[in-house]
Amino acid sequence: MGAERWEADAGESVVLDEGVTLWERLNGRVAQHFGRVEVRARLRRSLAGLLARMDRKNGWQIAEAIGEDGPQGVQRLLNAAVWDADAVRDELRASAVEHLGDAASGVLIVDESGFPEKGNASCGVASQYCGTIGSTTNCQTPRGHPASSSGTPPVTARPSSTALYLPRTWTNYHPRRVVAGIPKDVRFATKPALAKQMLTRAFAAKAPARWVVADSCSGRAHHFRRWLEDEGKSYIVGILPSQVVEHDGQRQRARALAERLPSEAWVRRSAGEGSRGPRVHDRAVIARSEACPIGMRRWLLVRRSPDEPTDLASFRAYGPSDTTAEELVRVAGMRWAIEEGFAQAKGEVGLDQYEVRRWDAWHRFVTLGLLVHAYLAIVRARARQIPEDRAPKGGAIPSRRSSR
Repeated sequence: MGAERWEADAGESVVLDEGVTLWERLNGRVAQHFGRVEVRARLRRSLAGLLARMDRKNGWQIAEAIGEDGPQGVQRLLNAAVWDADAVRDELRASAVEHLGDAASGVLIVDESGFPEKGNASCGVASQYCGTIGSTTNCQTPRGHPASSSGTPPVTARPSSTALYLPRTWTNYHPRRVVAGIPKDVRFATKPALAKQMLTRAFAAKAPARWVVADSCSGRAHHFRRWLEDEGKSYIVGILPSQVVEHDGQRQRARALAERLPSEAWVRRSAGEGSRGPRVHDRAVIARSEACPIGMRRWLLVRRSPDEPTDLASFRAYGPSDTTAEELVRVAGMRWAIEEGFAQAKGEVGLDQYEVRRWDAWHRFVTLGLLVHAYLAIVRARARQIPEDRAPKGGAIPSRRSSR
């Protein structure tokens, strides 16, 4: 199948007339970071290949989808061509902010995903916890966040920036660094430090968001929370049940405090729709006495399973003192959206199906995959805004859940 034929078929799958215009704008926006004409042409075909319906988005299958005889060209774009993945990442963020950002209800979410790997040669692979399968296994662990996530239904969160976590077994072992092409200035960084790097870029780009939401990998780090406060950012971050918090002048563990709460402190609330329906839990919002600037306040949020009362999750919150309990629950519950965004990116554009091992190639593939995935999210968002009597036949691109 030739490249021209496939691109026409891809246009049909987009179904919206605006999708073609958005596709051209996307290609034009990033093409400026690819100096040679033939590399820009290769980029265009490869991005189209990531939209193709195939079992796996590896080099061979992408090449076949765009009408090429072998994977050499696709692999060359990732491994050898001259272009700046960081600049394309910034274009991705800017596009997501432009089309999906919402200053009134948006949040910045930091979370991680797991990319299981069988071997140990791919950059960053190690035996570590993999959220994808819920246990420790051989995997890569990218940290990611969306440029802005809308809190208004339907919740939209698409990873738009990633940072690959490198364990010390990589950063401290020179031969592995050389083989994987890890730059000399890349040193070991904790997961909270990687979160700060990504958020710093988002703050500099003025991504519209009222809150920062983070997992417990970052949230349990005091220096990370203090940094957010110094930056003037409100946040809700996960913490471990064993973490100590201050309440009524006493320091106590979050779990112990939650277990002593009276029954009337618990209210059954929904944090919105999830992949399996409404996310209803018993929730308690506790105002804390720890000092903070005028006009700001701290809370402890606790989530309890209605079926398993001992199944608790705790969150530290810091924000404007007039923030309602409903708003705190809404924002805390939005972290699931980035997990869903990662899952959709894996299913729709093969975010975890790469066949690259080196540092640069990994970041290039993931950046291009997130770029195409953001395009799909933008087209869907546009489709929802079109009145039914004007919508083209076929409607919006189906989501990962509805397409199965």
